Amino acid sequence: MSTNQSRRDFFKTSATAAGGLVLGFGWFSSEAFEPGVLTKTAADTIDFNAYLAIAPSGIITIYSPNPEIGQGIKTAFPIVVAEELDADWSKVKVEQSPLDTKKFERQLTGGSGAIRHSWERLRKAGATARAMLMEAAAKKWSVPVSECSTSKGFVMHSSGKKLSYGELATDAAQITPPTTVKLKDKSNFTLIGTSVRGVDSKAILTGKNLFGIDYKRDGMLNAMIQRPPAFGLKLKSFDATEAKKMPGITDVVSFGNKVAIVGKTTWEVMQARKAVKIEWEKEKDLESSADHDRIFKEMLNSTTATVHRKDGDIEAAFKNAYKVIEAEYQCPFLPHSPMEPMNFFAHFKGDSIEMAGPSQTPQNAQNQIAKMFNMAPEKVTIELTRMGGGFGRRLNTDYAVEAAELSSIIKAPVKVTWSREDDTAGGIYRPAVRYRFKASIDKAGNITGYMLHGAGMNAGNATRPDNFPVGAIENTLIQSNDHKSPITTGPWRAPITNFLAYAEQAFLDEVAMAGGKDPIQLRMELLEKSIKSPVGKITYEPERFREAIKLVADKAGWGKKKKGVYQGFSVYFSHNSYVAQIAEMANVKGKPVLKKVYASVDCGIVINESSAQNQVYGAIVDGLGHAMYGNLTFKDGAPQQDNFNKYRLIRYNEVPDIEVHFVKNGIDPTGLGEPALPPTGGAIANAIFKTTGKRLYNQPFAEQGATLG
Repeated sequence: MSTNQSRRDFFKTSATAAGGLVLGFGWFSSEAFEPGVLTKTAADTIDFNAYLAIAPSGIITIYSPNPEIGQGIKTAFPIVVAEELDADWSKVKVEQSPLDTKKFERQLTGGSGAIRHSWERLRKAGATARAMLMEAAAKKWSVPVSECSTSKGFVMHSSGKKLSYGELATDAAQITPPTTVKLKDKSNFTLIGTSVRGVDSKAILTGKNLFGIDYKRDGMLNAMIQRPPAFGLKLKSFDATEAKKMPGITDVVSFGNKVAIVGKTTWEVMQARKAVKIEWEKEKDLESSADHDRIFKEMLNSTTATVHRKDGDIEAAFKNAYKVIEAEYQCPFLPHSPMEPMNFFAHFKGDSIEMAGPSQTPQNAQNQIAKMFNMAPEKVTIELTRMGGGFGRRLNTDYAVEAAELSSIIKAPVKVTWSREDDTAGGIYRPAVRYRFKASIDKAGNITGYMLHGAGMNAGNATRPDNFPVGAIENTLIQSNDHKSPITTGPWRAPITNFLAYAEQAFLDEVAMAGGKDPIQLRMELLEKSIKSPVGKITYEPERFREAIKLVADKAGWGKKKKGVYQGFSVYFSHNSYVAQIAEMANVKGKPVLKKVYASVDCGIVINESSAQNQVYGAIVDGLGHAMYGNLTFKDGAPQQDNFNKYRLIRYNEVPDIEVHFVKNGIDPTGLGEPALPPTGGAIANAIFKTTGKRLYNQPFAEQGATLG
C-alpha cells in the first residue's frame, strides 16, 4: 500500500508477534489525521514515519528517526511521545531508526528545526496510543471511557481498578484508532520541562561503540585519502611503488583529484601514505589571506552590490543627519573542528551499496551516491551512527560519497578515515566576511538611517535583510557582494548570523554611545517603534525580543552598579528563537577578565531542561572560543593551520560561569541548537569595550590583545 498523499497523517496498529501494540505514525504536514488498523502484512508496505511499540512486559520502545549530533534529539523526541502517552519513562526504550525518509520524512540535523517540525505530530502519536489503551481498559471493565484516566503507564478507573499498558497492549491493538485526539493542556505536562538524562549517556560513559569512528565490520579494509594540499591544485601524477611494498597495504588508487591508500589497519595506511610520491599542478588561483584583504576592500567600494532591501530615502537620511557613525567588522574563515573527524563505511555490492557513518543529511548522501551509480535510492542503505560533533560540516556529504566511490573501485568494504590534518586543512569552512555599517542619528540620538554592506567569500548573501534593527528604522539599505573563491565553504553553526550578530550588536553599541543612550534603552526604543510603526517586512516578533531582554537585564542586574564589574550586552534572533546575553568582566591589571555570562532564551516550551541548558552552555562556549581565537589563514591556496597545535580553541580553564534562564511563555518549541551562539561575540566585544575602552572590529579578539583571564 502506498502513502495516500491526501491523507498524509495516519496511525496504524498491529499486534506484535509476541503480542502487544505497535503504532506507526506520520508527521507529514497533515490535511487530516486519520488513524487506521494495520495488519501485519500491511505493516511492511505502508509508508510509516516512526513506530511506537508497547510490549506485554510494559516496555515501550520509541524509535527516534533524526541523526543525533549531541543536540539531544534522540531523547527529546521520545519525551514528547511519552508525555502524551502518559508513559512511565523508566520503562521507555529508545532506538535509533535507520534511514528511511518514506517513513520518517525529515531525517536531518540542521537549522535547529527538528522539534519545531515534529512537535504536534509527536504529541498526536502519544495521545492516540493513550486513547486506545483507555478504550481497551474501558471495554475490559465495561465502564465508560470517561471514567478512566492514565498515569505513568497505567489506565485507572475511578473505582480504583488499574491495568498496566503492557496488560492492555494486545487488546488495544484491536481497537480502531480515533480520528481525532485531545492533546494535553500544556499546564499538565509532567515529563516535558523536567531534566531527563540522555538515552545514550551510559553507553557513551562506558565506551560503547556508538560513533562512526568506532564502526567495524568483518572483512572491512581501512583507507585514507591524500587530497590536494592547496585549494586550486589538481593531481598531476603519483608513484606508489614503495607504498605498495609496505605491510598490510592492499591498494593505492587514484580517483578524481585524490589518491587513496587502502590497507588492513589505519596505522599501516598512515605509514604507507607518507611513502606515496605525488605531483600536483595548478588548476585555479592560489589565494592568500592578503589577496582576500584586497578583495574585501574592492567589494565594499564596489558600486555593483546586490541590493536586498531598501526602505525610505537612505541618501537623504545621511545628508540630513546630526551625526553619522561608520564602522567595518571582519571575521576569518573557520574550520568546524568536530572532535570526531570525518569518516564513513561503504560496501559496494554491484547493484546496491551499504553505508554506515555519521551524517547530518543522510538522505542527501543517499541520493548523491544513488545518482553516482545510477541506481535507485532505496538500493543505498545508510545506518546512522551517533556523531561526535559536526557544527554544519556533516551537512556536506563529500566524505560519504568518496567512501562509496572508493569501495566501488577496490570492490571491497572499506572505511575511509580523515586525519585531524585532513579535516582542518582540507575541509569546508565558514566563509570569511566583512561588513561596512553606517548609521545616521538626530540630536536626540535616534537612528534615522541604517546601511549594511556585506562582502563575503563564497557566502552568497552575507546579510539578513529582514533582521533587527531593520523594520524599526525609516531609511534602510541592505546590500552585499560575493567573491567566488576556490576555497570550499559551507554552513557553519548558525550560518551567517554566527558573525553578523557580533558585528550588528557591536555597531549598535557604537550608535547608542554616539547618541548618548544606554545600549539596552536604544534597542528597547527600536523594538517599541517596530511594534507601533513597523517599516516593511520583519521576521522577528518585537514583543518576544523585549521579554528576552528584560529577563537577562533583571537577572544580571543591568544598570545597577557592581564594583569592579563591566557589563556588555547583546541580543539576537535566529532560527526562530531569541537569545539575550550579558557578559561581565573585571579589569585585572589592565586586562579584561571574563567572569560570567548571563543568558535569557526564548525558544518556546523547553522539552528537556538539562539538555536545553547544555545546548546554551555549549553554544556560548563555542561562540566565545571562536570569537577569541578562531582564525584560519591561507598562503598560496593552503591553510596555514592544520591541527590543534596551530589552531587555537578555547580551553576548559577559560570557560566562565554561565547562568541560563528560559522565558516561560507556553509557545510551541522553536530552535535551540544554534540561536545561543550568535549573540556571544557581541556581548564579549561590548564588555571588552566597557572594560578597556578598546573597540574590537575583527575576530579573533586574542590577536588584538584581548584575553580571557
